[in-house]
Amino acid sequence: MASMISTLPPPLLLHHGRKSFSGNFQNFSVSLLAGRRNSVAFVVKASGESSESSTSLTVLKSVQNVWDKPEDRLGLIGLGFSAVVAFWASTNLIAAIDKLPIIPISLELVGILFSTWFTYRYLLFKPDREELFRILNKSASDILGQ
Repeated sequence: MASMISTLPPPLLLHHGRKSFSGNFQNFSVSLLAGRRNSVAFVVKASGESSESSTSLTVLKSVQNVWDKPEDRLGLIGLGFSAVVAFWASTNLIAAIDKLPIIPISLELVGILFSTWFTYRYLLFKPDREELFRILNKSASDILGQ
């Protein structure tokens, strides 16, 4: 459940004499709090499903299921350790390559050309974007074994 507290200045409220209007909000529960003399505070609580993608939730649930099995914990810890080591090694490798004279310029040119091609191939037109989403969903389902 998400919560948000906001303070609004008086001109944004509808005043009838000294009474203020608090509307009937169907999706949110809203309550007026006594604030300072020149402002009114609202507390808004939203309930329901969050807008997170279902893929991230299934990945999190998969990791939790693996963590619940005692025989798989060692493998999960080893996988996490190897990910940290791979990240450290890759940053050092990139730093070493960056010190070479001509390679960073050529790699930057290759990156610019690939980014241009990828944008033209998959992002400009709607059918191509849908194809990219199908490819990504298929890859995610293959990785997760679904």
